[in-house]
Amino acid sequence: MSHRMQPIARSGRPFSGQSLCGSESLWFDQALQRQRGAEVQTVDLADLDDAAVQRLSAPRPTLCGLTQDQPRLMGILNVTPDSFSDGGELDTIEAAVTRARQMAGDTDILDIGGESTRPGAEEVDIQEEIQRTAPVIEAIRAAGVTTPISIDTRKARVAEAALNAGADIVNDVSAFTFDPELADLVAERDVPVCLMHSQGRPEDMQNDPRYDDVLFDVMDYLEERISFAEGKGIKRERIITDPGIGFGKTLEHNVTLLRNLSLLHDLGLPVLLGVSRKRFIGTIGQAEVARDRVAGSVAVAMHGIAQGMQILRVHDTFETRQALRLHAAMTEKK
Repeated sequence: MSHRMQPIARSGRPFSGQSLCGSESLWFDQALQRQRGAEVQTVDLADLDDAAVQRLSAPRPTLCGLTQDQPRLMGILNVTPDSFSDGGELDTIEAAVTRARQMAGDTDILDIGGESTRPGAEEVDIQEEIQRTAPVIEAIRAAGVTTPISIDTRKARVAEAALNAGADIVNDVSAFTFDPELADLVAERDVPVCLMHSQGRPEDMQNDPRYDDVLFDVMDYLEERISFAEGKGIKRERIITDPGIGFGKTLEHNVTLLRNLSLLHDLGLPVLLGVSRKRFIGTIGQAEVARDRVAGSVAVAMHGIAQGMQILRVHDTFETRQALRLHAAMTEKK
């Protein structure tokens, strides 16, 4: 695409222009037209072509019974010994089920992962990853928790075991570049999938990441992976996108993406934002320990909501839900 349209998200009264992605509280009446190597231009809604207006304003598809006209929370439930923030906390099935029950009241989706993808993390054996995740999902379902479950994995066999155990969504940080067979599985099962941008793999992704233009490079990558997924038979309405904050990106890259999150809407699909407790929050917010980054995580999450992100992937579900309730009260259009 020669240029990209970035809606200027607005909230509050008067609710004017066009609804942003079918949002209950966000709208736009202008957009920034971006082109590689060219100055950014501001375009009024009346001057946008019909296709652009449709991409930016159309309601996003319902996923697992969840409409996307309001922000949705995806709670992180890692069953790994080495995740950067909460590794080793949930070292038994009972502990994981207890945590899932606690989170279910505040979240719309539970995201369960058995392989850390923090910078420098090593690949986990497929069978080990299955053993970490599938029994936990089975136990959560057996405990009566009905919240949609996402399996955070790059591997087809792990995702298959998770779906068989009761998971509903696949969350692939490699966007099918690690295991292309995962795309065939998603198509066969007809389940939602999140495709995330990353540069490199966890083992080496933070070793001097570089971009010609991080905004355009991320958008072009996601567009290519969406086309790949559709070519495999995955329905477009099943796809979620993710800019991959912290995955093969410097502090400057992360901040540039975060300042321009609404550009992701030009893909015409739901956007997931995962920033919870990440290193850049600690760097900017002066919090070396991941657990001390709750306030900064909520602040960036609320920035994401103001830019129209449909899904927030978070560790601190209670705190983020509380912030969402207050934000909704301040910005409702009535």
